[in-house]
Amino acid sequence: MIGARAAEVAAALDRGHTLPFAWYSDPDVLALEQRAIFARSWQYAGRADEVAEPGDCLTCRAGPHPIVVVRGRDGVLRALHNVCRHRGSEVVGGPGRRTSLQCPYHAWTYGLDGALRAAPRSEREAGFDRERLGLRVARVETWGPFVFVNADADAAPLADTLGELPSLLSAAGLDVDALAHHARFHYELDANWKVCVENYLECYHCAVAHPSFSDLIDVDPDAYRLEARPTFASHYGPVRERPRGHHYDTGGEVAEGQFHLVWPTLKVNAMPGRANLSIGPLLPLTADRTAGFLDYFFAAGVDPE
Repeated sequence: MIGARAAEVAAALDRGHTLPFAWYSDPDVLALEQRAIFARSWQYAGRADEVAEPGDCLTCRAGPHPIVVVRGRDGVLRALHNVCRHRGSEVVGGPGRRTSLQCPYHAWTYGLDGALRAAPRSEREAGFDRERLGLRVARVETWGPFVFVNADADAAPLADTLGELPSLLSAAGLDVDALAHHARFHYELDANWKVCVENYLECYHCAVAHPSFSDLIDVDPDAYRLEARPTFASHYGPVRERPRGHHYDTGGEVAEGQFHLVWPTLKVNAMPGRANLSIGPLLPLTADRTAGFLDYFFAAGVDPE
């Protein structure tokens, strides 16, 4: 039955229809997506400079799973499920530097490697096996200054998801390793996460909804290019021959705008001009509400204004 319904929806999509309404509004559908998509895919977690020194940690989510990324005393970067093995409390409440990871509920204390170091009065419990009660392991990898996590410890490497994206940006004049963080911008949207993705994946709305962007970037269908790859989709927008009412300096390494959506919700943007990049995910909150953030990076000496 599920296979037949999936085939029916696929055929409708081929005819230019959208997904069924319930797939945008039903909390049960979102719960399934959280388990089947977000819990098994690579998610942008934050910046490498946030976890540069032993004890540095940052927190994020990979679908329904809270994750803590921590630099160990041995210098190794690890991702751990941020869930105490006793009663399920989140162990680490936010970014910072710590000598250990202690649950705020019953003070179970874990090392920076996730191993359980202490549990009050556990010596009274027969058969208590500390070795089996460390924090669950997730995957963590970096690309340049960017940290990614995957809740699935057996996930395929990050490179499989990024595909050609690093080489495309490099060919456009962007050396991601030379970028410095400038600011983070948070936002929330009253929409299902798939609506937000669909909006990002087309520029049909740009001339009306983003007039300043469209004054700079040529969004005419004959100029604005769309390309699809196995794990991401890309937009390329050339600078208008005569940008309208703009003082934006388009002279620099990046000749045209690049806007990439990496499966499932990661936005990677580079505007024309001096080396710049913004990166950030969309994060489902409920069936009809989505959060997101963008980290903005610039090359040394670039005026972010």
